[in-house]
Amino acid sequence: MDVANTSLDANMYIAAGILLAAYALIFSEVLHRASAAIIGAVVMIGVGMARGFYSEEAALAAIDANTIFLLLGMMLVVAMLRPTGAFEYAAIRLTKLAGGRPMLLMVYLGFAVSVISMFLDNVTTIIMFAPLTVLITRILKLNPMPYLVGEAMLSNIGGAATLVGDPPNIMIGSAGGLSFNQFLIHMGWPIALIWTVATGLLLLLFRKELASDRVVKPIDLDEGRAIRDMPALKRILGALGLIIVLFFTHHQLHMYPAFAAFIGLALALALLRPSPDKLFGQVNWSVLVFFAGLFIIVGGVEGSGLLDLVGQRLAGLAQDSGKPLIAALLLMWVAAALSAVVDNIPFTVAMIPIIGGLESKGVNITPLWWALAFGVALGGNGTHIAATANIIVVTESENCGIPGARITPSTWLRFGLPVTFVSLVVASVLYAVFFDFFR
Repeated sequence: MDVANTSLDANMYIAAGILLAAYALIFSEVLHRASAAIIGAVVMIGVGMARGFYSEEAALAAIDANTIFLLLGMMLVVAMLRPTGAFEYAAIRLTKLAGGRPMLLMVYLGFAVSVISMFLDNVTTIIMFAPLTVLITRILKLNPMPYLVGEAMLSNIGGAATLVGDPPNIMIGSAGGLSFNQFLIHMGWPIALIWTVATGLLLLLFRKELASDRVVKPIDLDEGRAIRDMPALKRILGALGLIIVLFFTHHQLHMYPAFAAFIGLALALALLRPSPDKLFGQVNWSVLVFFAGLFIIVGGVEGSGLLDLVGQRLAGLAQDSGKPLIAALLLMWVAAALSAVVDNIPFTVAMIPIIGGLESKGVNITPLWWALAFGVALGGNGTHIAATANIIVVTESENCGIPGARITPSTWLRFGLPVTFVSLVVASVLYAVFFDFFR
């Protein structure tokens, strides 16, 4: 038994070491993050096979195909939407609405992505808004960096308010028997307060870039002339409308969001008949490769037993301490910390059976579900790779070609860590004060 435990501990240390080494490459930017993810994935599989805690089959199973294909499907839909001029139209309208005021523009964009992310997947929302944001800032001759960072963070927060806003919410709701209305009632108003505080903090942190005395001269562009292909726009909007309807109903239809996206994509391809070479050339394959590699790396950490060990320790505290509030708050903060460095989906998958098993031992697990939901959502703002939406805006900043727009890992940490910490503090205070409500 001791030998087995020693081997298990060694596997955990080795898997954690590979994860940290891969993250060191990603954050140092010695290599492109996709290259670092591939190297880390290959090393994790090789070492895992040699040590017996991972396999090629387990590595393939660790790749979240729903996330990968959802990204691919929406990238292709947006690629077909871009030539119609729809983004230029929306950019001019939003620019005029903001009246040339950078701070007001930040609030408008943040509010829009947050509300939409409550009802659509926040990844889909950011895929559509990131190129739109770059267009708006080009028109106003502003640096898109603060707007892209703010949109990703606020969409991560907004998506936590509903059952369908973030994939972990769907898993938590299914495991805990929580309905859409229960999620909205328990998470909606705390997230609204957290969003307000986070928005104010972002405006403060970006005060130099969004100086209040900088009023950009209003533009006199005619948004009506921005549309270049109205028939194609109507067709692609029809396909996009179908995707949105399916996103709203996919949980009742027992359909993956990725399949919903591909149904709309198939319709768009049939209606528009674009050139495959040109269309697929617009897909950002490095993003998809990065996530596939990262899923494999995290799968190795999970295969080593490390995530289960963390979950069991947290669950043991909830069972033995007799202090459910302390256990729930600890779960929230640990979930946030791990979600900042490990994808929140495998951590949520690991925690669900552990939390569910406590119910048979007489533990009230309802408050633990809400604590887990807060933690995995808010932790997504901690680093530039903590959430899919973050990677989308980072990639957009790299490809836009605007000087000073690139979001580096250190840039994200400078703004992401304060927002994450303050958001968790607010969530913890609300959770503690209204703990009976979450029971």
